[in-house]
Formats: sequence, C-alpha cells, structure tokens
Amino acid sequence: MSTLIEGLFNGISIGSVLLIAALGLAIVFGLMGVINLAHGELMMLGAYSTFVVQNIFKSFGDPWFDFYIIVAIPVAFIVSAVVGLILERGAIRFLYGRPLETLLATWGVSLILQQFVRSVNWLLMISLGIFSLLFFGGIQVVKKRADWERIKSKTLTLLIFLSTGIAIAFYSLLSKNSVLTKAWFSARNVDVTAPKWLRGGTTALGFQTPYVRLFIIALTILCLIGVYWFLQRSTWGLKIRAVTQNRTMSSCLGIPTAKVDALTFALGSGLAGIAGCAVSLLGSVGPNTGQNYIVDTFMVVVVGGVGNLLGTVLAALGIGILNYLVGSGTLALFLTSFSAPQSLIDFFLFFATSSMAKVMVFALIITFLQIKPAGLFPQKGRTAEL
Repeated sequence: MSTLIEGLFNGISIGSVLLIAALGLAIVFGLMGVINLAHGELMMLGAYSTFVVQNIFKSFGDPWFDFYIIVAIPVAFIVSAVVGLILERGAIRFLYGRPLETLLATWGVSLILQQFVRSVNWLLMISLGIFSLLFFGGIQVVKKRADWERIKSKTLTLLIFLSTGIAIAFYSLLSKNSVLTKAWFSARNVDVTAPKWLRGGTTALGFQTPYVRLFIIALTILCLIGVYWFLQRSTWGLKIRAVTQNRTMSSCLGIPTAKVDALTFALGSGLAGIAGCAVSLLGSVGPNTGQNYIVDTFMVVVVGGVGNLLGTVLAALGIGILNYLVGSGTLALFLTSFSAPQSLIDFFLFFATSSMAKVMVFALIITFLQIKPAGLFPQKGRTAEL
C-alpha cells in the first residue's frame, strides 16, 4: 500500500507538471480555437529566462541566490507573454477561424524559436533592434500622411526591404567580432540549480517527497486559482468569456475584441513561461525542451474538454498518474500483492517502461475519445453550436 501511495504521489507530481503546461494551452486552444504548436517553445523561453535570472543572482553571492526563483517566475511569465503577444499581433490575428493555417504558421514559429535560441548573440539582437527601429519607426512617421491608406501596401513593402537590407549589412560588417558573435546558449543543454530550500525532501507515509515536486504542485494550484479568478471575477475575464460565446454580439456591445484576443493569447503564453520555469527545476534545458511536452499537453486539453478548466485538471492528473503507475511497474507490483491473474500481471509488466506506458495511454485516450469525442466536459450552448 505504501508503494501504491508513493506511486500516486509521483503520478500527481507528473500530472501537476502537465497541468501547469496545459493551462495556457487550454486558454488559447480552448477559448480561442487556435492550435498553437509553438506553445512548447514558449515554455522553452520561460525555462531559459529562469536560467538567465539564476546566473544573474549567482553573481550576487550566496544569500541572494536562494531567492532567484521568486524573481524568475514573473520574469518567465513576462518574457513568454511578450513573445506570445508579438506572435498574436504579427500572425495569429490574421488566421482566426482557419485552424489549418494556424497550425502551419505556429509550427513554423516553433522551428524559428528553436533555431533562435541556438544562434542568439549580441550582434543578432542588435541587428533585430535596428530592423525594428527602422521598420516600425518608419511606419509611425509615414502614418501621419493624409494619403496613408492609399500608399500603405507599397510603403510597407519598401520599409521591409530597406530595414532588412540595413540590418543585414550591419550584421555582415561586425560578423568577425568574436565578442558580439559568441552564442548565448548554443545547441547544448544548460542546467538550472534549485535553491537550497528546494533541495532534498521530507519523509511522509514511508517514502521520500522531494521539495521541488511539492513546490511545483503548490505553484500549479496558485496558477489555477489565479486563472479561475481572472476568468470568472475580473472585468477582462468577463470580456474574454463574452467574446468566446458570441464574438459578433460582443463587438456590437462595445467590447474591443482585438484587445481581448491579444490579452488572451498573452495570458496563455505567460502561463507557458511559468510552466517552463517549473520544468527547468526538473532537468536540463535545451532548444528541444518544449517538444517533450507539447503532445501531452494537447492530450490533456482534448481529453478534459475544450476550454474547461476542471476537465483540464482531471485529465492532467489522470494521465500523469496512469503514466507513472504503469510505466514504473507499480501497478503490476500492486496486482501481484493481491494475487491477481498472472496474465493480467504480465500484461502490465509488458508496458512497464516509460515509452510503452505512453503507448498504452495513447491507446486508452483514443478509445475514450471514441466514446466521448468532446472530452470529459464538452462545451454547451452557443459556443458548441458554432
């Protein structure tokens, strides 16, 4: 029984990681209908933000280092939220109602972000800054002309070519400077060290419970409470739910739907950044970190029911517990202690590896969706009809 309880706790801790990763996706995919394949890369940016904050605090000395995680969480949220906002304003807003195009666009963005992390250096950031200054500054200047609408398309094309050309020329001019071209992260994985108060663990019910896992569970609960309060109790949360139910009517009532879309996407992206901060405490961080979670998080959202937070919680915990109990062999050991049929024990022993456990969970999810294709808690009302 102690082994089963330990397995349940480890499963809940895995489920909490899935849940905190799926929270942002549940908002973006569930409430907006956007298939965001770059969600994993937004997690990756949150993890790298944690790494950078850790290194900054490490330079301050030992007393300050133990508090870096408190600063890293909001920094990870802000960085991922800003990138998500740029993504929504630059691409996603033109693709609402076109899921296939959204899928392809966000997949391309995910590849760009992965390569960006591998290649980013001071020279690249300065060149991007020059491009942004020339392009967006030029737009603001030309917008003051009375004939802006007539010359808009030609002006944008000209500004893109000029800004890109000047930025590339600047990059080529200084490309031999070894200080400016040294990669910040490169393709190698980097390690995030947990503060002293998160190392080790406590013994309860006969097994060790790591402080890091308890911290992630507590962080997940806080994020859940915050998201629920924001969606159900705040003014902007009410606007988000209104736009979700009926975009046209909300617009007629004066709700700024474009701002609601941007805020929703930024919120979901920021939550992905917090998930990346939590994931960085469990292992090394690399350009492919987000790819390890994107499939599982989509499974959580789909099984729970599109846009339903309670369904997302239950699905994340269920998938996490099942993955661990089967993959670690705990379920087979538990059945052995109760003298279960040998064929049943052999069946679960066959799946008693992490990869085979995923295969079994996939099969169970496919079977479940045949029975309830809309998930545990399907949408009701006007949204479900659209």
